[in-house]
Amino acid sequence: MLVDSHCHLDFPDFSDDLEGVVGRANDAGVGAMLTICTHVTRFDAVVRVAERFANVWCTVGIHPHNAAKEPETTAETLLRLAEHPKVVGFGETGLDFYYEHSPRDVQERRFRAHIAAARASGLPVVIHTRDAESDTARILAEEMERGPFSGVLHCFSAGRALADHAVGLGLSISFSGIVTFNKAGPLREIAAALPLDRVLVETDAPYLAPVPKRGKRNEPAFTAHTAARVAAAREMEPDAFAAATTDNFYRLFHKAVRPEAEAA
Repeated sequence: MLVDSHCHLDFPDFSDDLEGVVGRANDAGVGAMLTICTHVTRFDAVVRVAERFANVWCTVGIHPHNAAKEPETTAETLLRLAEHPKVVGFGETGLDFYYEHSPRDVQERRFRAHIAAARASGLPVVIHTRDAESDTARILAEEMERGPFSGVLHCFSAGRALADHAVGLGLSISFSGIVTFNKAGPLREIAAALPLDRVLVETDAPYLAPVPKRGKRNEPAFTAHTAARVAAAREMEPDAFAAATTDNFYRLFHKAVRPEAEAA
C-alpha cells in the first residue's frame, strides 16, 4: 500500500470524476490520500471531499499564494477547524518568493500562525517553499526554539542544505513527480540519502504528473510511479519502500486511521 500524502481533490479538475479518481488510486495500490486545503474560506469544500471517502483525509490552511487574499486567520481559528475528525494537519502554508502573489511579511505571519497551531495541537504542518530556502530555514529554526512541532516539507525541490536542516529539526520530506523528471538527478540523490523514516511521497495532483504520465492531469494513482523512482534511487524493493513510507505517513499524521484499523 502507498499513501498520496498531498493532493487537491477539491479542485475543479476532479469535480466530474472524483469517484473514478479515488477508485483508480485504490486499484493502483494507493490506499489513502491527504487532500490539502489552500484557502481557509474554501475549507468546507475540502472537508466534504474527505467525508465522502473513508480513506481520504484533509488539512486546513492557507497557501502562501493566497495569504493576502484570505481573511486574517489566527492559530485559534485553525485549531477550531481542526477539531473536525477528518482534519489531520495544517496547511499548506509556507513561503513562495518565486511568484510572490502575497507580500513576504504576510506570508511569514501566516506561516507562523500555522506552526503555532501545529505546536498547540500536536498535528503536523504541511510546508510549501519555493525560492525561499534561507527564510524557510530561519523561520523553522526560530519556531522550533519556541517549542517543538512536527511537519513535512512537501513537493520538495530545494537543495540538500534545506533538506538536512529540516530533518535535523525533526521534520519530514515529501517527494512529488518532480523527482522522476529527466533533469532531477540531484533531487534523486537527496531522496536516496535522507533517512528512510523521514521520507514521504505525493502527487500534488492535479499538478506535476510524473514520468511516464507527464503532460496529463495528475491524480493519486500516479503516486506509484514516483514511489517506484525513489525506491530505485534508494536501491529498495518497491514493496518495502511503500510499506516504509506508509508507516511514515501514519506516524506523522497520527490522527489519520489506517484502513485496516477501520475495518477491524
